[in-house]
Amino acid sequence: MTVYNFSAGPAVLPKPVLEQAQKEMLDYRESGMSVMELSHRSSEFDEIIKAAELRLRDLMAIPDNYKVLFLQGGASLQFSMIPLNLAQKKKKAYYIVGGSWGKKAYTEAVKLSKTIDFQPELLASSEATVYNHIPTFDAATIDPDAAYVHLTTNNTIEGTTIYDLPDTNGVPIVADMSSNILAVRYNVADFGLIYAGAQKNIGPAGVTIVIVREDLLNDEPVLSSMLDYRIQSDNDSLYNTPPTYGIYMARLVFDYVASLGGVDAMQAKNIEKANLLYDFIDQSEFYSNPVETKADRSICNIPFVTPTDDLDKLFNKEALEHDFKNIKGHRSVGGMRASIYNAFPLEGVQELVAFMKAFEARNSA
Repeated sequence: MTVYNFSAGPAVLPKPVLEQAQKEMLDYRESGMSVMELSHRSSEFDEIIKAAELRLRDLMAIPDNYKVLFLQGGASLQFSMIPLNLAQKKKKAYYIVGGSWGKKAYTEAVKLSKTIDFQPELLASSEATVYNHIPTFDAATIDPDAAYVHLTTNNTIEGTTIYDLPDTNGVPIVADMSSNILAVRYNVADFGLIYAGAQKNIGPAGVTIVIVREDLLNDEPVLSSMLDYRIQSDNDSLYNTPPTYGIYMARLVFDYVASLGGVDAMQAKNIEKANLLYDFIDQSEFYSNPVETKADRSICNIPFVTPTDDLDKLFNKEALEHDFKNIKGHRSVGGMRASIYNAFPLEGVQELVAFMKAFEARNSA
């Protein structure tokens, strides 16, 4: 039985990575211990975390003046850490809201502004059209002295992506890259800070990657040491016990991506998978994709619907019976969603398209 896991996260992991982790589960490199038992201060784990950072730097071409942090709390904790660390001196920050997660980031900033002295401003939003496109704005309206402009590069729920970064009038871009990090090539130097939860393209849930330009590290203590980028950086992500096994798994995934040719090779594979599904949807009169313009379409998360809610429910039921797991759309939008991250095989998309054809044939009016 072949199961295809379309989950938006935690998501499918590369089989060779899981096999390597299985092989090393009880005895990591003749240490006599599992990675889960290693001290985070041990020489074995020191090698793991340093190798993970070096490999990620190579994959993303991260410049030397950027710090790489392995933190906890998911991307959602970064909604608070970012203004705490970056906004208290600059006082103003902008938010581009192209999806549900961008709105949550902005909402948390508004909450935090009641505690610390800064002003989050909504620069642009596509909420009025149910986030079916990437919103635009006039860069001239941005105060060049602002702390940052926050955006989400890939909207996991709605299936839209920012491929070409907007003009922000010289203000640093802060990006939630949780669902397309390592799947799409970006120039790290175009950002002030990048953050990403691991559970889409990097590894199991529990690790959060933060890539931050050194000049943006705060030089005064923030609300909590645990929430202070400079303290985390000065301690090499070891201020407290980090998610050691998750970092180990991330290191294996980074090595796997490198073995396949790196981010550019992954992007090419992801485009091939996405085009296969989009081309079928576009030629069909039965299925549709809600994204307004093709240029905004995600290659990682592809939502689609049938003509009716009842048919959507039937599709999800029959898909599950055919071992297409977790293809049901997010509860806020319904329908279906195929999350086809780096580790998702081309064969799974081919099988899905064949199933969709058969379902359409049985249920077309």
